[in-house]
Amino acid sequence: MQRKATPPKTPEKTRDARLKAALKANLGRRKAQAKARQGQDARDTEQNSGNKD
Repeated sequence: MQRKATPPKTPEKTRDARLKAALKANLGRRKAQAKARQGQDARDTEQNSGNKD
């Protein structure tokens, strides 16, 4: 089993850990949104290319 790391004790380290976790979560959401947009753009391009005739 893995042991969980103990949370930092000082307020500055606690804040840093909290900000790091928030940044990581935000980055994950932004990557997911970009991936979804890229997929949507590809579908739109395919649909529009078929309607040119």
